[in-house]
Amino acid sequence: MKTKLRSWCSAALAVTLGLTLISGPASVQAAGNADYNLTGFSQGNMGGGIISESNTSTYKKVYNATDLALALKKNSGVKVVEIMNDLNLGWNEIPSAAQKSPFAKHNDALTHPVLKQTGVSKLTIDGFNGLTIFSANGSKIKHAAISVKRSSNVIIRNLEFDELWEWDESTKGDYDKNDWDYITLEESSGVWIDHCTFNKAYDGLVDSKKGTSGVTISWSTFKGDDGSANSWVTQQINELEANKASYPMYNYLRSSAVGLSKADIIAISGPQKKGHLVGSTSLESANANLSMTLHHNLYKDIQDRMPRLRGGNAHAYNIVMDATAARAAKAKITSAMATAIASKGYKFDIISNGAISTESGAVLVEKSIIKDVQFPVRNNQTNPADATYTGKIRVTDTIYALDGSLFRGSSDTSGSPLAPIPAVVKTFSWNGFTTLPYSYQVDDPSTLSTRLTASNGAGAGKLTWSKDNWLKTTY
Repeated sequence: MKTKLRSWCSAALAVTLGLTLISGPASVQAAGNADYNLTGFSQGNMGGGIISESNTSTYKKVYNATDLALALKKNSGVKVVEIMNDLNLGWNEIPSAAQKSPFAKHNDALTHPVLKQTGVSKLTIDGFNGLTIFSANGSKIKHAAISVKRSSNVIIRNLEFDELWEWDESTKGDYDKNDWDYITLEESSGVWIDHCTFNKAYDGLVDSKKGTSGVTISWSTFKGDDGSANSWVTQQINELEANKASYPMYNYLRSSAVGLSKADIIAISGPQKKGHLVGSTSLESANANLSMTLHHNLYKDIQDRMPRLRGGNAHAYNIVMDATAARAAKAKITSAMATAIASKGYKFDIISNGAISTESGAVLVEKSIIKDVQFPVRNNQTNPADATYTGKIRVTDTIYALDGSLFRGSSDTSGSPLAPIPAVVKTFSWNGFTTLPYSYQVDDPSTLSTRLTASNGAGAGKLTWSKDNWLKTTY
């Protein structure tokens, strides 16, 4: 591929160019259906197949938690699950008939006023070979963490995941108590997640571990909280503000010792901490099998892990990492505030990492946009002096904007701001093959923001088409 390179620009010129490149030209054409074909490492995954709604033994329409429990029970024989409406799946809000496998009670909520009432459930999809879960209207799934285990050929499309975060007092802001991920993939092969929306979560958004291979995540939106008047984070902060004495960390942040306002705390709490952890255990032998493709995804105010790989292979192309609001929020914490917060053992800050490869993993980022991410490309997060923990990572023809400066180019250009840090760079090569085992087409990165935020762009509820299209993998 031909790579264009622009040097760091003066601030005024960079802002002008940034608006043009980051927003994209107004003449971008609407995506054709073929743009939504399944590609990447999950290519060949057929899910549950194209099954008629009239086949009620293998095609299940789900209206409530009980329906879902029956459809996803191990060995149910169901191939297609159509989610007909929003589902509130907290442990305290599902009926007793659903409070059994595949549902289980998850960690109790401690601070969020809504989750303390609804509870949180874990939904385990175990032992399926060929399964499609979709909605025709972008339905929401709330208050539940989904685990896909020992399964293959699984497709999840056109769903929104929401309301799975709370303020963390118990581990002083380290968010190390509740293992609440929207989707966790374990010991599985062939998973396609497409046209979904993931809102702020306590832990990760979509994690993949225990050697899971053949994952593609496409045309999806991952986003933090917008801090609006009744947003999920705002509801939480309102609760803390009304009961400061019950929440020592929050009370300290609001005290004169730190001096953050309620509005500051809402803004700083908004960005999502973690995106995709690929390989959860350091130096695990199964990590060699990990493989994930990310394409045409919008990451809006995600602080880290787009992706974070341990071993194996990950390919990201035509993605947008836009951390503009996160960077603005981080600026609200002065150095004196940071010192005061750390003196009490509290963690309240915004980190700013992009794509990360460790432990000889291979990550390729192509033709993407990275905006206001302080450390866009990392290759070691354990010990930069020990090459065992260093990964291989390369970036090509990507637009990088930070604080008014603009660069378009690759990671291996002399002086590139996309050069991997902090360890000595390992020469890039794939693990287990010399070229990617699938074909794909790429868009010019200057068009991406417009495409992904368009009415037919990334996220749930963006496409209005016949149900059978959600069962297809090529168009």
